[in-house]
Amino acid sequence: MKVFVSGCYDLLHSGHVEFFRQASQYGDLYVGIGSDATILKYKNHKTLYNENERLFMVKSIRYVKDAYINAGSGIMDFVPTVEALRPDRFVVNADGSSEEKRRFCEEHGIEYIVLERTPAEGLKARSSTDLKSEICQIPTRLDLAGTWIDQPYVSCYAPGWAVTISLVPDFEVRDRCGLSTSTRKQIQRIWPVKLPDMDPEMLAKLVFCFENDPERSDGIISGAQDAIGICVPGLCRHYYEAHYWPEKIERCDDSKVLDWLDQHLCLIPMFPRRPGCSVVDGKDITEPKVKALAKAADDCWNAILQCDLDAFAAAYRASFAAQIAMFPAMIQEGVQDFIDKYSAMDDVLAWKMPGAGGGGYLALVVKDNALFCQNNPEAIKLTVRR
Repeated sequence: MKVFVSGCYDLLHSGHVEFFRQASQYGDLYVGIGSDATILKYKNHKTLYNENERLFMVKSIRYVKDAYINAGSGIMDFVPTVEALRPDRFVVNADGSSEEKRRFCEEHGIEYIVLERTPAEGLKARSSTDLKSEICQIPTRLDLAGTWIDQPYVSCYAPGWAVTISLVPDFEVRDRCGLSTSTRKQIQRIWPVKLPDMDPEMLAKLVFCFENDPERSDGIISGAQDAIGICVPGLCRHYYEAHYWPEKIERCDDSKVLDWLDQHLCLIPMFPRRPGCSVVDGKDITEPKVKALAKAADDCWNAILQCDLDAFAAAYRASFAAQIAMFPAMIQEGVQDFIDKYSAMDDVLAWKMPGAGGGGYLALVVKDNALFCQNNPEAIKLTVRR
């Protein structure tokens, strides 16, 4: 009795092995493996292990009789393999089942078996999606001041700096929450697990150009501070004057300064930016407002380099005030409730929303990060990437 299963098996884990064990109870097990080309086209990212490595690993599992690289494409890439092998049974996990697969099996006289995803006894349930989120080393970024200045329709009124830090992704980076998850996902399409070892500024420009494909249909250009904030480690500021890419970039990798930032920053989860939310509705961009934003960014940078907490908090608040003066829709319903709650705490010195706002997180400046997180378990401690 021949049994067939199919999948990518790029991040081979205990859940795959247990699935193979269960499927092998129905007969001799044969495995179809998605090719590198299929995964790149269907899932929009490169594989961590190439197809020959994945084939070797799957063949080495004792429950597997034999394995092949599927010659087809898309979600039904196994069709040529099945037609050549002519199995008696096709086994899938419940979350991988589809009517298209079921109909294919009926047409070919193959018994279709659906298994619930269950871990081996004593082991944790695993999935490739969860595993990727756990091992992904792609940084994220937090904008500290000057947000929106990286858009030419803002910096055309007055030039200025955006100030960002690159963050170690040692916490759940939630979608639609102002931490450049869209840019981060674009990076993962090319480098699924970690950034390549190359000049950070060149890398940032490559990411910016990749994300802002000239054929992009929505007409939106993502600000360069997202790519720069992710790719350039440490503390960074970038100067914009009516262009998408900054005229200059300056960095601070001083461990004393970065350690000081680690001690005074944290995130408070709110709610994701709601579908249909437009933070640019009702925008009011004027020269005085942009100049206020630019001054706040200057003051913020100088305060950080001097490790002056009071000056940093004042500039941080001023930058956020300048942002919402130009883009009042950043304060969506429910945001002010969080601001009111945390701004009233004695150990909170300043607050803002990361990115374009509308929801997501409150990024706080606090007197003592460790003590604040101890007293407020919902708070997320941040680590600046070195």
